Amino acid sequence: MSQPLFNLDGCVALVTGAGRGMGLGVAETLARLGATVAVNDFYPERAETAAAEIRALGLKALAAPADVTDYAAIQAMVARVQDEAGAIDIYVSNAGVPTSGMGYARFLESTPEDWERFVKLNMYGLMNGCHAVLPGMLEKGWGRIVAITSESWRAGVPMGIAAYAASKAGVVGFVRQLAAETGRKGITVNALSLGTMNNWEGSDAVACKSAFVPRAGSPADVGAGVAYLASREAEWVTGQIYPLNGGALTA
Repeated sequence: MSQPLFNLDGCVALVTGAGRGMGLGVAETLARLGATVAVNDFYPERAETAAAEIRALGLKALAAPADVTDYAAIQAMVARVQDEAGAIDIYVSNAGVPTSGMGYARFLESTPEDWERFVKLNMYGLMNGCHAVLPGMLEKGWGRIVAITSESWRAGVPMGIAAYAASKAGVVGFVRQLAAETGRKGITVNALSLGTMNNWEGSDAVACKSAFVPRAGSPADVGAGVAYLASREAEWVTGQIYPLNGGALTA
């Protein structure tokens, strides 16, 4: 093989929620594989800083700030990216409401405003982005869509995240249905379903109780998973929800 696996030279990737944490890890991974990466974040300064960090590594990145819950803003942002870098080949929908910092409000202690926030970010963020990037992918006859979801859709936990889990289950349903619509047109649609991630104090201890490996997941782990699903080699993989959970829920 003359090219390494997962070579993304010539590809343009958009990663939402990439100003820090897992999203930044994914963006850097795709850039290292040769893609030009559009770094989206709600906060313009965070998108600019993250894109600058990637460029400082000698890689290709541009800032693409926008509110993923705002349909018009996403359409305008995608148009800007396409004008500057070309049609988007890879769309990674990572932006969403994290479990950490939510307060783990049990359902009866939560409000309709909380539910709306989860649905807007976790579901509408994904759908808005897909609606914006799909025309360019269809014109090319090739594209990769990767959604980031959570293992909370698969199994209940006594943490008070019912509305959050419902929105993540919605992501799973959308991924599977969109894959059915686009698979014969050269576009794959998949999701990574994350278990305990190392983004709050004590997460390694939680992971050790539920997984087969002695640590929580990391941005590098997520980046590696996305790299495969975004690659040309993943041509025969679509409509799938890949668990990235360290072995938790194996039974």
